[in-house]
Amino acid sequence: MTENTQKVIVWSKKGCHYCQDVKDYLTENYIPYTDIDVTENDNLRDVLDAKYGIRYVPVVEIGKGSNDYKAVTDIGIEHLAKALKTKEVI
Repeated sequence: MTENTQKVIVWSKKGCHYCQDVKDYLTENYIPYTDIDVTENDNLRDVLDAKYGIRYVPVVEIGKGSNDYKAVTDIGIEHLAKALKTKEVI
């Protein structure tokens, strides 16, 4: 992966309608992503809490390079679409 390649990480859980909407949107728009399933992993929710002060999903991290990530924590595809275009924190 080159330095300018956008990387997307979706933090989700099984049975989460909003999480599935996010993954469907990314798939339909040919945006590859990595899924981190927190369903039976409370320690992963601890990571979200440490990074963003939240424990709920979906959270979508959008990054370029190895350490430059911004998170979409608001529910709604419109927030994700905007962040993918601008890479801003939402």
